[in-house]
Amino acid sequence: MTSIHADITLSLDGYVAGPHAGPGNGLGDGGRPLHDWIFGDLTDPANSADADFVEKLDAETGAVIVGRTMFEAGDRWGNQNPFSTPAFVLTTRVTDDLPSGFEYVTSLPEALRRARDVAGDKAVAVRGGAHVIRQFLEADLVDTLTLHLAPLVLGGGTRLFEGCVPTVWQRTDCRPSPRVTHLTYRIAR
Repeated sequence: MTSIHADITLSLDGYVAGPHAGPGNGLGDGGRPLHDWIFGDLTDPANSADADFVEKLDAETGAVIVGRTMFEAGDRWGNQNPFSTPAFVLTTRVTDDLPSGFEYVTSLPEALRRARDVAGDKAVAVRGGAHVIRQFLEADLVDTLTLHLAPLVLGGGTRLFEGCVPTVWQRTDCRPSPRVTHLTYRIAR
């Protein structure tokens, strides 16, 4: 069966976006540096650890699921799917302004079914935001979780693990770079 991999960038104090996040301010006040590691020049040799990590994730991924908030906050994406695979936007609000390469789905089971159909033997990547990843965690659907830990303290905003039940994780990988530390875990079952 297709594995489910969630990954998201967060600050040292556990926030995936700063205060006042929303359309036009997707990463909240002070949150833009969270993603400097991915939106920087990955061809720069100083960023080779991040480039290698992204290349590995992309090679293993057959479909991506994101939430409506993350989709709308993707102001750096332009009018195209930035992922190397089809992407599904989990939402309760379907509109007709969807860029090529994205498809709306209205329930978690539908998102998972459609993404698995497309992914084949590759992983389904749940790439955020926090609310969507929490839904997958609460449904016990995540096989591995990668936290891209940015050296930044936001002091407030959107937390990834807000309201989550206690869970024991086993670290399976740790890859530091100058801009972020990639920590991969699997649930200890």
